[in-house]
Amino acid sequence: HEVVVPTVILAELYRGCGHDEMIDVMPSREVAGVALRNTDRWWARLVGAILSAAGAGSEDLADAHVVAVATEAGGGVVVSGDPADMTRLAAPFRTIVLEAIPSN
Repeated sequence: HEVVVPTVILAELYRGCGHDEMIDVMPSREVAGVALRNTDRWWARLVGAILSAAGAGSEDLADAHVVAVATEAGGGVVVSGDPADMTRLAAPFRTIVLEAIPSN
């Protein structure tokens, strides 16, 4: 299955020299099945609607982008280290399945 990553998530992950290179490898052309989704006007409206439906603020903007990826695809699996926020944002979309990343 294709993995789609909103580019705003990259902004959350980039943290400086050494770490950035590791992040750049993930969506590189050498890694098959990983696509990036940029934000355009239509996408911004979808993300805003997801935030509004959940009663969420801008602090959940990146997470709402992840839910929007799954929504645009007609459903999918969302993997997150923050299942509480994702559950709230994805609640209206029955075709989205949440998988929590176990914390150490």
